[in-house]
Amino acid sequence: MIRVLLAEDQAMVRGALSALLNLESDIEVLGSAADGEAAWRELQRVKPDVLVTDIEMPGLTGLELAQRIQRHELPIKVIIVTTFARPGFLRRALDAGVSGYLLKDAPAENLAEALRMVHRGGRSIDPQLALEAWSEADPLNDRERQVLRLAGEGLSANDIAGQLSLSHGTVRNYLSEAIGKLGAANRIEAYRLARQKGWL
Repeated sequence: MIRVLLAEDQAMVRGALSALLNLESDIEVLGSAADGEAAWRELQRVKPDVLVTDIEMPGLTGLELAQRIQRHELPIKVIIVTTFARPGFLRRALDAGVSGYLLKDAPAENLAEALRMVHRGGRSIDPQLALEAWSEADPLNDRERQVLRLAGEGLSANDIAGQLSLSHGTVRNYLSEAIGKLGAANRIEAYRLARQKGWL
């Protein structure tokens, strides 16, 4: 049996995925979580073979969950199922050790096949997205990405400095680096650009 945990913040999608996978004789859904932190607690408790997660979730994102699993060297494979057909997200997912990356508009049977493939040690990546992912590199480093994301959420440089335990000047430097790398006029434009590319 392939033991699966689902992490998805939309209740209807979570229920549909669970029902769909429970139709498969070789797949068992152990449980589900509506946000990243709950998923992290749950996967330590039930120890699934595979985590199926969305990217955008409250608390921890699916990418941050994958990074945490990788950092703690947990023997759990990760498949991301998302609406975000952005090459930048795929690149970051692969860097975080994700084994599968599927789009939500793919045929339903693709998920069960992806689970089997990943469980056997393979990878299952949307082919069109895989091609695009290598066409344009993400210019931002992790700190620039973090600071730009918070700025885009409306936090001031002082608020960001407090939240990340950095000095005000350091935050301003990260922001200006990110703006420069993206060729943007200001932090809002830089945030919008980086989101479009999937770099945030």
